[in-house]
Amino acid sequence: MIRLGKGEGSVTVAQAVALGTIQGLAEFLPISSSAHLVLAPWFLGWPDPGLTFDVALHMGTLLAVVAYFWRDWLCLVARGLLRPASGEGRLFWLLVAATVPGGIFGFLLEKQAGTVFRSPLLIAVMLMAMGGVLCLADSRCPRHKELEDTGRADGLWIGLAQALAIVPGVSRSGITMAAARVRHLSREAAARFSFLLSTPIILGAGVLELRHLAAADLDGAFWAGMLSSAVVGFLAIRFLLRYLVNHSFDVFVWYRFLLAFAVLVTVILR
Repeated sequence: MIRLGKGEGSVTVAQAVALGTIQGLAEFLPISSSAHLVLAPWFLGWPDPGLTFDVALHMGTLLAVVAYFWRDWLCLVARGLLRPASGEGRLFWLLVAATVPGGIFGFLLEKQAGTVFRSPLLIAVMLMAMGGVLCLADSRCPRHKELEDTGRADGLWIGLAQALAIVPGVSRSGITMAAARVRHLSREAAARFSFLLSTPIILGAGVLELRHLAAADLDGAFWAGMLSSAVVGFLAIRFLLRYLVNHSFDVFVWYRFLLAFAVLVTVILR
């Protein structure tokens, strides 16, 4: 087992793999990874591993997004530093600017993220609310812009939206994709921008949480959670980019509604 510290539970290797799988799927699909990592132990009666274990899962999803987009990032960084006026250079600096609001909110609200924001009732409300937002944004907004057409106003809008993802149930990928659709990006372009934007924010979250780790935490469960999160996350990215070419976000909207309903029923019955 991995002992995560005062006030937190112990995670077996099997539980770590399950949580890593959940993280890999829910980080990139618009269904909220933070909500699922709270709800899974709550539904199953597992000890809540707490925010410390998130470092393994965040490192896993960071590996996933870097492995998928490493060529894109090499090009973006090189053009951003050497040719900032080029299309890739402008996109690089847009991603940098769009990361700032989420980083500030994450730093200022870190304590709330680990306490009051982890209420199942609040999560259910946010799952439903953001499901409605995603549905409206996807169905009502035209989609004529691609990634290279993204401008400053688009980056600012999406970056501010990402800041709200500190609340479990909102979904970082969900709210950034919804914001991108409101700015008229195509579904695939919205997903690609969201995934690129996730790289620095996931890196920042992982680095921030590293201070909670002790050497004893780096055992089999830690690595199992990180590896499963990385593998499943990579597959989730590939799936969604292909899926959105010919499909809407409807299946994820309905999933959010059904999960919220299950949470509300469980709260009532308990």
